[in-house]
Amino acid sequence: MPDDWQQRIHPKLRMALNGDPDVNACRAETMGALVVTSRLARTALPLQSAQEATAIPAKINVTKKKLNRRAPRNDVKVNVFVRTTEEMKLSGKRGQEGNLSILRIPLDDVVTLAKTPGVAFVEPAENLKLPGALRLGAGSTAPPDRAKLIGKSQLHDDGANVLIGIIDVEGFDWRHPDFDDGAGNSRFHCIWDQGATKGQRSAQMSYGREITAAAMKKALKDAQTIGVSPHDLEPQSQMLPGSHGTHVASIAAGNSGVCPKATIAAVLVAMPAGKVDRRTSFYDSTRLVDAVNYLLDLGRQLKKPVAINISLGTNGNSHDGSSALDRWLDALTAEPGRCICVAAGNAGQERAEKPGDIGFILGRIHTSGRIAAKGLDHDVEWTVAGDTVIDVSENELEFWYEAQDRIAVSIKPPNGEWIGPIAPGEYLENYQLPGRMMLSIYNELYHPANGSNYISLYLTPFIGKDVVVGIDAGTWIVRLHGIDIRDGRFHGWIERDDPLDVEEGRYFWPSFFSARSNVDSSSVSSLACGHRIVSVANLDELKHRVNISSSQGPTRDGRLKPDVAARGTDIVAANGFGREDEPWISMTGTSMSSPYVAGVVGLMLSAQPKLTAAQINGILKATARPLPGSTFDWVNDCGFGIIAPQACVEHAANAQTRSDVKGRFL
Repeated sequence: MPDDWQQRIHPKLRMALNGDPDVNACRAETMGALVVTSRLARTALPLQSAQEATAIPAKINVTKKKLNRRAPRNDVKVNVFVRTTEEMKLSGKRGQEGNLSILRIPLDDVVTLAKTPGVAFVEPAENLKLPGALRLGAGSTAPPDRAKLIGKSQLHDDGANVLIGIIDVEGFDWRHPDFDDGAGNSRFHCIWDQGATKGQRSAQMSYGREITAAAMKKALKDAQTIGVSPHDLEPQSQMLPGSHGTHVASIAAGNSGVCPKATIAAVLVAMPAGKVDRRTSFYDSTRLVDAVNYLLDLGRQLKKPVAINISLGTNGNSHDGSSALDRWLDALTAEPGRCICVAAGNAGQERAEKPGDIGFILGRIHTSGRIAAKGLDHDVEWTVAGDTVIDVSENELEFWYEAQDRIAVSIKPPNGEWIGPIAPGEYLENYQLPGRMMLSIYNELYHPANGSNYISLYLTPFIGKDVVVGIDAGTWIVRLHGIDIRDGRFHGWIERDDPLDVEEGRYFWPSFFSARSNVDSSSVSSLACGHRIVSVANLDELKHRVNISSSQGPTRDGRLKPDVAARGTDIVAANGFGREDEPWISMTGTSMSSPYVAGVVGLMLSAQPKLTAAQINGILKATARPLPGSTFDWVNDCGFGIIAPQACVEHAANAQTRSDVKGRFL
C-alpha cells in the first residue's frame, strides 16, 4: 500500500502534521508532548463562540489522503515514543529500553522516522495530569507520628538505608522543619527542577537544574546572614504555598512520615500555568521516564534500594499495561531493590453528593459495554462543556475493542446530523462542522503494542488566521455499529483535561460521559495499570470506606488494579512554602495514599534490600486486610484491602528465608 507508513504514525501526530504552525501553537497548550518557538507561542487570537461563528459548508470525505506537507514546521518540536522491531540507533534519541526509544524531533521528522526500516510505530508522549488533591486547610496542628503508628523495629530502622524518591509538582520546601536532620540541615539529598532554565546540571541532565545538598546547606547558612529565605538563594521554578510535592514528601519520608530516616531525593516536573509557558514547555510522560531514571541512577550511586512515589497520572491509551510508558517502567523495575508506587487517580465520583457539587465531571471518564451480534448498535453519550462555558481545548475519546471484531462508528453533534459510519481502516480528518469546529475520527486495526483495535475521536476548536471558535456545547452521541462480532466487548476513555480559565471567557473544560453512559469501574489512571507498579487507592479511615473520588479497577485486560488502599482522606502533612504559624496542611486524594505506601515499601526494602517489585507487590497483597464486613476477595475500589505495614515489613524480612525440613523425615 503506497501510504502504509502513515499507519505507523499515531492519529494524534497525523493531526498535528496536518495543522499549520498557528494551529499547532494553540494545540501545544493542551498537548504536553508538543512545543513551539516563542515566536509562535505569543500568537494571540480573538475568541468567538460557535453560536456567533459563520457557518462554513463542508463535505464528508472518508477516502485516504496524503499528509499535509505544505510548509516546513521547524518551529514545532515533539516528544515521541518509537517502537522498533529491534534495538536501533535513531537520530534524536534521548533514551532507550529494549525496542522502545524516546526521541525529541522536529514535527516534520516524524514522517521520515515512520518511513525508516524497522520502525513499527511512532506515538506522542502522553500528557501528565495534575494530582487534583483536595486541600482542606492549613494550621498549626501537627500530624501524628506515622512511623510510631507503624511501629519501631530493628528490621527496618525507620528506612535509614533507603532512598525515597518523589516525582511531583508545585515545588519542594526542603527547609521545612519536617525535613530537618537535627543539625539544622535538610534531609533532601538533591532536587532536580525540570522546569528551571538556568543553573547547575548533573552530567546526565540535558535540561532543568539540580539543587544539591551542599547548595541547600549553603543557602540555609547564607540566608541567616542576609536575612532572606533560603528559597530566595536556591529558587525552584514552582514554589506554591500548600505545595503538593512537599506534602507528599512529608507523608513518605518527613520526620513525621513513614520513613523518617530515609535519604530523600525529588524531581520537580514542570506543569506550566500560563498560555505561553504551556506552548513552549514539555509536560509529558517522557519527563516522567527521565525522572525515574534520574532517581534510579542516584540509588545506584548511593548504593541504596529505591522506593519511588508518583502522584501524577495519565489517562490515555489502552489501560492494559501495554502503553510505552507502562512497559518502560516495568522494564526499569525488573531489577531487585526498586519499586514504584502510583496514585490510582481521583476519577471515582459518578454523581453529585450535594447541590452545586460538580466533582462528578472529573469522574465520568469511562464507558464500556458489549455489542452482542452483527447488525446491533450501541450509543454512548459524550457531554462537552455547557451553555456558559466556551471550551477551547481539544476533547479526545478512545474506544478499544478486540482484534477479532469489526466495529464502525458514527457521531451526532448537538442539534446536528449524523456523520458516518466510519468503518475499520477508514478515517475522517479535520472535517469542518457548520459551527466551524473540526472533527477527526480514526478507526484503526491491530495496534502494534497489544494487537487490539481502537477508535480515536477528536473535537478540535477552529483556529483560523484571526479567530478561535470553541467546541459545540452539549451532548454528542457516538454510535458503535457491530459489523463483524465474535467477542463484542469494548471500553472507552476520555482523555481528561482539567478545568482551567485560560483567558476571559475562554476555558479548557473537561468533557464527560452522561450518567447513562458512564461505567464507574476501570477508571484507574493508565499509569497505574502497569504490571510491576503498585497502584494505590484512597482509604477514608474515618468512614471505614474507600473515598468516593478514588478511581476503580480493573484494567481493560482484567488485571486487578488497584493493588491496595491506604489512608488518603484528610491527611495532615507539611505545608510547603506556607506561613510559619501554619506549618501543616490537610489534603485528600490518592496522591496522599500513594506516598504512605511508598514509605512502607521503603521500610520493606530496608529490611530486605534485594526484593523485586513483583515480590513487594505480592507481599502487599498477601498481608492486606479487608474493610469490616468484607472478604479477602479483590474489590474494584479497595484492591486486595488496606495495607498492613508491620506485616509487610515482617514478610519482607523473611522473604528470602527457606527452611530445610529433611530432618523431620530421617
